[in-house]
Amino acid sequence: MSNRPHAALSRRYHFSASHRLHVDALSPEENRATFGKCNNPYGHGHNYTVQLTLSGAIDPDTGMVTNLADLDQFAEREMVSRFDHENLNMLECFRDVVPTTENLAIEIWHIFAEYPHATLERVRVEETSNNSFDYFGAEDAPKHRTEV
Repeated sequence: MSNRPHAALSRRYHFSASHRLHVDALSPEENRATFGKCNNPYGHGHNYTVQLTLSGAIDPDTGMVTNLADLDQFAEREMVSRFDHENLNMLECFRDVVPTTENLAIEIWHIFAEYPHATLERVRVEETSNNSFDYFGAEDAPKHRTEV
């Protein structure tokens, strides 16, 4: 690890998507009891807010952990364009997984774990003004560390 000062930054992104919470192995009654109105056969949508927290050494020349333009381009290309105005149930990443917001946070973690210019520390996904979910990665998963 470098002797340079380290900092964390958080950045927010937004997209709209729909989903239906449903498990084929459960009966219609069990699905309704488990997922309530989120089991609506026609699905429902959310305006998601994703907050990422990344950390790293502060570059002595730029004074930044990472260039926000690079992060924004990565987020648009790898996350927003993938999920915005989509039915999450139809995406390959949710083929065998219920597209809960918890599982969405894990999928977003996998995306940003590949960001090469900083270390991902946390993914927060706000589904509604009352519901948000934080994911910090699997405990046994190695964290990506980049020293500039």
